[in-house]
Amino acid sequence: MKKISFDYNNTIGYIKEDNFKEMDSIVRDAHYKLNKDINYNGWLRWPSIIDYNEIKRIKDNASIIRNNSDVLVVIGIGGSYLGSKASIELFNDYFEDKKPLIIYAGNSLSASYLNRLIDFIKDKEVSINVISKSGDTTEITIAFSILRDFMESKYGRYASKRIYVTTGEKGTLRELAFKNKYETFTIPSNIGGRYSVLTAVGLLPMAVSNIDIDKVLKGANEAMNDYDNPDIMTNNCYQYAVSRNILYNNDKKIEALVNYEPKMYYLGEWWKQLFGESEGKDGKGIFPVTLTYSTDLHSLGQYVQDGERHLFETVLHLEEIDNDITLDNINDLLNGKRLSLVNNMAFKGVLTAHNNGGIPNLIINIPLLDEYYFGYLIYFFEKSCAISGYLLGVNPFDQPGVEAYKQHMLNNINESK
Repeated sequence: MKKISFDYNNTIGYIKEDNFKEMDSIVRDAHYKLNKDINYNGWLRWPSIIDYNEIKRIKDNASIIRNNSDVLVVIGIGGSYLGSKASIELFNDYFEDKKPLIIYAGNSLSASYLNRLIDFIKDKEVSINVISKSGDTTEITIAFSILRDFMESKYGRYASKRIYVTTGEKGTLRELAFKNKYETFTIPSNIGGRYSVLTAVGLLPMAVSNIDIDKVLKGANEAMNDYDNPDIMTNNCYQYAVSRNILYNNDKKIEALVNYEPKMYYLGEWWKQLFGESEGKDGKGIFPVTLTYSTDLHSLGQYVQDGERHLFETVLHLEEIDNDITLDNINDLLNGKRLSLVNNMAFKGVLTAHNNGGIPNLIINIPLLDEYYFGYLIYFFEKSCAISGYLLGVNPFDQPGVEAYKQHMLNNINESK
């Protein structure tokens, strides 16, 4: 099977093969450090060690939710929902009214949104999946409390059969789940939230949406095997990590993850959290943004082409699509052409224009957009992010800045009494 590949040949001279050779010993050190970091690297072997019975339990409960629910409300924020939302957006039809509909709560503190959500689901059959490793994230705690009250009011003592909890091995949410006999899935203690999409955190909502989680895990497992190799000359996951750091050290402080398919939008949102929260600390880090072309060529394209030269692009280049259109009755240039070809010519044209304008481009070639390649790509980014963080000299697994805002928010709430 064709693999995802990485191309650094459009970086307008910033990156050459010799740069990788010079970084070989540093990359090997990072590789071995990651393998020894047992407090944080539970995700590293997860695709090969996830328990068969856990997968079966996920599938069985997903089937129950599909059969008895019009809506599944996923309550989570950051890594607790972005990975599953990325996959659900990728593999569901743009306009299909699918049952169950999966909607989200706990990812903001908007009273207007929660009120509208409850009004939307009040006459529907509902299940909820609350996801929080710590069990005490304020946004999730508030949303779950409100929605749990709604469920108990709607279903009485049967509400507990419609509430699914994904949480850490201990904590307030686990205690609540045990007390109320909610179906519970465990996030291993050595897997952080933004690295948890291949656990029940992501797999349960995916399975509810009829995504083939076996194929997702197969892709991740093959990526794990392909990238379990400290040799930067053959490991394109590590080449991506090193390329980012070379560009950062050449004053390219912003990375734009570019896609040409609207379905990839939330994949970019997941990527943005993964890298932003992993690297943005100690006064360091590349600022991650996402762009969808050609849409954003007509809003930010002028800036990218001619603005400040402090950014680079990483392009997700999809090599095949499964549903094309042949153009007709337009003009002599376009008639008879496939729309996917025009989209690909846009990619090549933008690449040339932005290179000429001084923008380095990294290309990640994805053979096809299916569950296998989704799992493969998730693992590619997770491992490259960990290695990139080590190369930068930060801990890619903590988030002290997030904890700081939480504490100040709680202090402000206390002072407002």
